[in-house]
Amino acid sequence: MEVCAVPHVARRLQLPAGPGPAAGASARAVLKRPAAKRPARALDAAEAPGGGGGASLPSRRRSPQGWSGGYPEIVKENALFERYYGELGIVPPGEWAAFMAALREPLPATLRITGYKSHARELLHCLKSKYFRELRELRVDGQAVEVPQALSWYPEELAWHTNLSRKILRKSPELEKFHQFLVSETECGNISRQEAVSMIPPLLLNVSPHHKILDMCAAPGSKTAQLIEMLHADMNVPFPEGFVIANDVDNKRCYLLVHQAKRLNSPCIMVVNHDASSIPNLQIDVDGKKEVLFYDRILCDVPCSGDGTMRKNIDVWKKWTTQNSLQLHGLQLRIATRGVEQLAEGGRMVYSTCSLNPIENEAVIAALLDKSQGALELADVSSELPGLKRMPGITKWKVMLKDGQWFEEWKDVPPNRQTQIRPTMFPIKEEEKLKAMHLERCLRILPHHQNTGGFFVAVLIKKSPMPWNKRQPKINQKLPQRTVDTVETAANLDEGTENITEEPALEENEESKKMQNVQKSDTEPSKKEGVCGPPPSKKMKLFGFKEDPFVFLPEDDPLFLPIQKFYALDPSFPKMNLLTRTQEGKKRQLYMVSKELRNVLLNNSERMKVINTGIKVWSRNSDGEQFGCAFRLAQEGIYTLYPFIHARIINVCIEDVKILLTQENPFLSKFSSETQKKVKDMAMGSIVLKYDPDPEKPDSLQCPIVLCGWQGKTSLRAFVPKNERLHYLRMMGVEVFKAKRKEEESERKTEEEAECKQVPLEEGMDVEDKNHDLVTKMEAETGEESSNTPVESSAMEVESKTVDLEEISKNTSNHESEESKD
Repeated sequence: MEVCAVPHVARRLQLPAGPGPAAGASARAVLKRPAAKRPARALDAAEAPGGGGGASLPSRRRSPQGWSGGYPEIVKENALFERYYGELGIVPPGEWAAFMAALREPLPATLRITGYKSHARELLHCLKSKYFRELRELRVDGQAVEVPQALSWYPEELAWHTNLSRKILRKSPELEKFHQFLVSETECGNISRQEAVSMIPPLLLNVSPHHKILDMCAAPGSKTAQLIEMLHADMNVPFPEGFVIANDVDNKRCYLLVHQAKRLNSPCIMVVNHDASSIPNLQIDVDGKKEVLFYDRILCDVPCSGDGTMRKNIDVWKKWTTQNSLQLHGLQLRIATRGVEQLAEGGRMVYSTCSLNPIENEAVIAALLDKSQGALELADVSSELPGLKRMPGITKWKVMLKDGQWFEEWKDVPPNRQTQIRPTMFPIKEEEKLKAMHLERCLRILPHHQNTGGFFVAVLIKKSPMPWNKRQPKINQKLPQRTVDTVETAANLDEGTENITEEPALEENEESKKMQNVQKSDTEPSKKEGVCGPPPSKKMKLFGFKEDPFVFLPEDDPLFLPIQKFYALDPSFPKMNLLTRTQEGKKRQLYMVSKELRNVLLNNSERMKVINTGIKVWSRNSDGEQFGCAFRLAQEGIYTLYPFIHARIINVCIEDVKILLTQENPFLSKFSSETQKKVKDMAMGSIVLKYDPDPEKPDSLQCPIVLCGWQGKTSLRAFVPKNERLHYLRMMGVEVFKAKRKEEESERKTEEEAECKQVPLEEGMDVEDKNHDLVTKMEAETGEESSNTPVESSAMEVESKTVDLEEISKNTSNHESEESKD
């Protein structure tokens, strides 16, 4: 499998490779030297790992615990940083010491309870009454643990923060139980461990369930998860009208994005892989006509220098220079410009960075407002998120080079510096125009105000089309009839084939010709009937992993009839939204998307590289055909599927649920008499197990539970991933915590017992089903690539969109040539 290089324009931070053999040997040699012979010379910033500007680093020091890998301890000092921000005055008078002190402190851990889950209140109650109460009596390293506090500005007490750093949470034995709880609930999507300031942009988008949303730079996906939650505000609606298209330029990070989004089990999310600054225009079918898709909401969280993340990314201290922002400004402006081009009139776009630098923030917004010629305006959000302490945007700033040289106006910049500094980096000089922009409506979050990271947010409203695209393009030709709905992702296409930034408005006849050419490519006679692949004239280039096609089931597919009959599906079930990831051979998995995403998929296969979409609703069971249906239900899609199922449903009591979740394959005799009666007359095969809360018993679990199960001849079992089982058991008050040592011992005993005797398989069960134990696994399904991302990294927020500055330096000339066109 070939993987080509990721385009330079939106590189994410690449972790430096570990020391090679020579470096490792050198480090070991230093460790073996007597203390008197260790070098005492201070390392220069240029010699320090990673290079960069800032203050010199001290020599390696011996900590009380011994040498920490032979690497010097990072000193949280940077004279250039202090000089730059001290001069700009973004910190109020008298608060500078508090500002710098806060930056040197570790960032507190924060968590967010997913709001659209029907049991969010139960989880919140469990947190307050059990886990937070236990923390009050704990002491870590001689210090009392501060009980987590709700973020005052986040709605419904669904976000919390504590003084416990992520390192302490992972390493302290006293907090092992709480840490296990966080990791487990994060993996099954009920909690997101996300930085507090990262939660702000989605809240300011004001999302409704019918909105079409684009997340331009989405990885790692915590903000995307918030957007999905907002679409599913009403859990009684399985298919909201809106959807989220989450994009990222980095192919590998797209799979981390998929992992994050899949935790929420939504049919309304699509992950795509494009350069955000040239993300293509998409088309949709509206009453038989093709129209360009414009988004109601766009989240534009651009790559940035990340100096607001110093509290968690301490590497920024030694690497920070003003050059970082100068190199990123042009890219950020191009991404924001592409975003507002695709925004619908009346729509809202949130621009955000985890940087404090006005070159990346107010300068980008001012340049965007200036060239929009009144098409955009900054929204006044001062009354939104009450309780959030914020600073207004600034209107005056200066530009500084990494050597400390200041420039107040573009005319002062010498010719030899005009490749590094661009006119759009300076504030607008015309007072009336500057006043009309209302830059004070931007938000800057300072770390010392509410013990957070640094952040910047601006909310833009689109009042009219952009001046270079005055007439919104439409395609009025009728769509060709398709016999089979098959979509192949454009995995082999060059990125950025439709960059229309700064494109002049097309004349009527020119636009018509352009759209007819697009239409013609859909009906190319040389193409296989019903298969939407890349046009033969396109240059083929493999970029990232090659994805399998998305094949929608045709109306008369014989595969669906036994499923419909076996589960007595409602006539309103949208079977046209079912798809598979294989074009030939047996279909092993069936997925489902909303009808709106189906529309997008079918009309954009040639211009869009789709990484993943849809949720799994059925899995093939090779032995299932003898029971009337070859497909069993999948837990991840059961809440979407359940409203349409009218057969094979067993209502169980709370005691039965506990048995199902704590025992792997319990006999029917262990269940209540009511459950045994219901099962007696039911054929073997896949079933739905439903628990409805009893309002007369307020102390019992007060949220409904839907589980996938299998009924055998003499037993009943649930097919639920381990972390989801633990979640439901916690909600029912069952103690599920196991210390690591005890857990390892029990697993070792289980393995030894398994070697001694073989447990016979029950009749009617597929081998794949028998091996579905309590451990959750990221399935390597047909056509899907695993993200190969460790659980811990996916559970933690990796929100900083810091960029690999070495790569950007190599391509500075490309950025500058793009800027010169402006």
